[in-house]
Amino acid sequence: MAHLIRHKLSNKLTNAAHTVSNKSQAKVSGVFARLGFQAATDEEGVGFAECDDLDYDYRQGMQMDVLQGEDEGGQVEGEGELDGDSHYQRDGTGHAPGLKTGGSLDEEKPKITTWEAGWNVTNAIQGMFVLGLPYAILHGGYLGLFLIIFAAVVCCYTGKILIACLYEEDEDGRQVRVRDSYVDIANACCAPRFPALGGHVVNVAQIIELVMTCILYVVVSGNLMVNSFPGFPVSQKAWSVVATVALLPCAFLKNLKAVSKFSLLCTLAHFVINVLVIAYCLSRARDWAWDKVKFYIDVKKFPISIGIIVFSYTSQIFLPSLEGNMSKPSEFHCMMDWTHISACVLKGLFALVAYLTWADATKEVITDNLPSTIRAVVNIFLVSKALLSYPLPFFAAVEVLEKSFFQDGGRAMFPDCYGPTGQLKSWGLGLRIGLVVFTLLMAVFVPHFALLMGLTGSLTGAGLCFLLPSLFHLKLQWRKLLWHHVFFDVAIFVIGGICAISGFIHSVEGLIEAYTYDLHD
Repeated sequence: MAHLIRHKLSNKLTNAAHTVSNKSQAKVSGVFARLGFQAATDEEGVGFAECDDLDYDYRQGMQMDVLQGEDEGGQVEGEGELDGDSHYQRDGTGHAPGLKTGGSLDEEKPKITTWEAGWNVTNAIQGMFVLGLPYAILHGGYLGLFLIIFAAVVCCYTGKILIACLYEEDEDGRQVRVRDSYVDIANACCAPRFPALGGHVVNVAQIIELVMTCILYVVVSGNLMVNSFPGFPVSQKAWSVVATVALLPCAFLKNLKAVSKFSLLCTLAHFVINVLVIAYCLSRARDWAWDKVKFYIDVKKFPISIGIIVFSYTSQIFLPSLEGNMSKPSEFHCMMDWTHISACVLKGLFALVAYLTWADATKEVITDNLPSTIRAVVNIFLVSKALLSYPLPFFAAVEVLEKSFFQDGGRAMFPDCYGPTGQLKSWGLGLRIGLVVFTLLMAVFVPHFALLMGLTGSLTGAGLCFLLPSLFHLKLQWRKLLWHHVFFDVAIFVIGGICAISGFIHSVEGLIEAYTYDLHD
């Protein structure tokens, strides 16, 4: 037995010496060839490749022996990771520790199922903002309906290409998740000259988008309550304060698993609301004003409608986190397809039927058109839906703020929000409560629902849903793209830019007009 062990060690040492010698000679020849000295012949090139293969096989064999030795010694396989050679690749690079094919970088968080991910996406794209879609049809007619379909197709596509930017192919052609967030994608696109610029831009856009979404939920809650109980001596601002008090427990949310449960309840509430509103509209089908649906558009108001439609489909900022937390990331594309198809159908029917019922009398929040008896019931469900929808963007906004200012790999401006055992520290809780209070203050001072939604959709929605995903896809996946992918990406970037600029200008003009003439929703 001892003789056999000595023989194996002798063979391995001999092979290692030959490998090192041959590899050194081949690499020297290769270096001279790259410098312009044609000293590397075809035989030397072949020898270099063979040495590389031998070296690779030798390293792999050594690692297997080490692992087997550890197993025989009683250690648990896979307990730790080998350094250096364990990440060896033929191109000279290695995977960062912890990267897994098709999975998240953070394995400690509880995973969510495909259905739970779908509920979160459905909550984001079929949220409270469908209430403004009939108002978009008022100013856009049939073109508004076309945009509802077009936005669904484009947002589904950009969501998929955004997730594609999280992955790179390894040496075996497998897709490996090498990035973990929208910010990582932006930083990769701006590297090496400005490695942090893209992340800062995306962070600012994400925070604006998420906080504005939270503000809109508070605004619409106050609006719905004051219209449900007009006889009560309570103003819209006071109702917004009541809604904010109910939202304070959101400060204690710790993971996406709990948020998914709220999203499921929110989807059920949304279904009840759609059934009630559409049932009432169908009861008045004889009075539908088909002649009021126009083929022309209101040039001044329609850009605001574009922002409303785009904002109603924004989910891109949640997608990297959702996909990374899915137990089966391979089902992400299927989940995106059925969520956006169902959203497109329901939104189109809801917007058209509601507009046909009230025509030119359509208000910014469509439930304000309902009779007082039905309005109170529907609005209570809508307020419940708004309060259940709030945790998703709030949790995402908190996550962005914490990663940017408290957990930035040792470069953070402030200490970590969490203790060693995972408990939330006082300043972390203060950050969350402060964010809830900030959304209340903004809702009190800017209570114009449709204009605020149009402004947000034009400013950050178009950028995060149209412009940046297509730009990042072109930058990171250029070598693998077919011509029609390049055409789609460029077309989406151009159209998204035009919509963003026009919608932003007209939304700002609308807000200025509303405050100048003291207009109310």
